[in-house]
Amino acid sequence: MNEPNIVILAGGISSRMKKSAASATGLDNSMTQDAAQKSKSMIGMGIGHRPFLDYLLYNVQAAGYRDVVLLIGQNDQSVREYYEGKERPGVLSVLHITFVIQPIPEGRSKPLGTADALQRSLEARPDWKSKQMTICNSDNLYTIETFKLLLNSNERNALINYDFHGLRFPRQRIFQFAVLKTDPEEYLNDIMEKPSEDQLKELGDHWGVSMNIFRFSYDDILPYLKTVPLHSERNEKELPGAVRMMVRTHPKSVKTYRRTEYVPDLTTVDDIPRVQLFIQESFANVAF
Repeated sequence: MNEPNIVILAGGISSRMKKSAASATGLDNSMTQDAAQKSKSMIGMGIGHRPFLDYLLYNVQAAGYRDVVLLIGQNDQSVREYYEGKERPGVLSVLHITFVIQPIPEGRSKPLGTADALQRSLEARPDWKSKQMTICNSDNLYTIETFKLLLNSNERNALINYDFHGLRFPRQRIFQFAVLKTDPEEYLNDIMEKPSEDQLKELGDHWGVSMNIFRFSYDDILPYLKTVPLHSERNEKELPGAVRMMVRTHPKSVKTYRRTEYVPDLTTVDDIPRVQLFIQESFANVAF
């Protein structure tokens, strides 16, 4: 079995969720308050109003992971307050959770981006050198099968390449994601962020969608996390940019695995009802 290590990125400021909460309709008061005040991963859902992150962690442990780094922001300690020192009876008790804080640099209003977040996570775990780890978002609910696929991969570096139709999102939403271009052997050639319609047409059938779930060799990815430049428009060091640098320097260094499945995604309050329904149905008989 490969190393059961995982980094969950929960350091974002949830600006789109909080902004959309101001005009929310059709949600109960507790969910509206959560969306307006908490990070997305801490919005209460399902039976018992558990944090969304509980369901993600359930799938993480069910897939076989044990060592978890939760990357959190300096101004939102809700994740740490909920999980640190908390007795976690049942299945979540098998997880060893450590916390890494991503600061907001002086002169900025938000953190430096996902590449910086992962760099800080890895540098906080020097015991992971020469090992591999999975990386994912805290506001997407990936399946147990997908987590297992990456954990048991024999590739040094890999990511999930989702069929857009299986994600069940409106077509217009595709232009908010990163699109993956692969070669005939399903190795990553390029990552195109927020593609245009013309770019998609040029790719034909040779593309899929990234939902930001990866498996990396610590030693392979860290140099690119350190050197990736700030994005010209968003002024952040972004993980897709670091991966793009790696595959351009080392072709066939990142394997992609195609998956066709729904991935619950929390971006704005409009996503909450569908995610809530999915969790109620999928975890109705699950004992934590």
